[in-house]
Amino acid sequence: MIEVHDVCKSFQKEMVVSHVNVEFYDGKITGIIGRNGSGKTVLFKMICGLLIPTSGEIIVNKEHIGKDVDFPSSIGAIIETPNFIPYLSGYHNLLDLANIRKKINEEQVKESIRRVGLDPDNKKRVSKYSLGMRQRLGIAQAIMEEPAVLILDEPMNGLDKQGVEDMRKLFMELREKEKTILIASHNREDIEVLCDVVYEMDAGVLTKVSE
Repeated sequence: MIEVHDVCKSFQKEMVVSHVNVEFYDGKITGIIGRNGSGKTVLFKMICGLLIPTSGEIIVNKEHIGKDVDFPSSIGAIIETPNFIPYLSGYHNLLDLANIRKKINEEQVKESIRRVGLDPDNKKRVSKYSLGMRQRLGIAQAIMEEPAVLILDEPMNGLDKQGVEDMRKLFMELREKEKTILIASHNREDIEVLCDVVYEMDAGVLTKVSE
């Protein structure tokens, strides 16, 4: 589903991602561990089309990113802290986003919110949400259009113990639907519980740890 061929990314003279060669497969959850600044988020952003590689190529579902398409056609992502319109409810935030591409209807938006343990009928503004509620809403946004690929950068941020359990269950259900799922996490327990394949990123270099 995802092919990364000899990809490098530099900012000025600093090499942040260095000659990464890797393939990610559908029906598997792949974990990437590494310290802050190791290059995980930059790699994810390049796969999503948010950053252009300095060299190399990325192919998602046979589409060359930056050549055939600017952004992959079937991808959901949560990268860094999710941003929402603060004065709207969670439901109306997601509905506005869904209306851009018109791939799903109102009931499907509501169902994605229910799947992450939130109430789509809650009128509370997002500005009043806890960090955990915002994180759940970000995951709902990532999954709502049933993308083939999920890119999840620290998806458990701000979640309590129950929230972590709920999201682990959700991600494993999505794996059963043959999704390609990439997770970056500082939490080794999340990686051990969820992931079929594990890589470590250090100073921009990606190394397989286990399979």
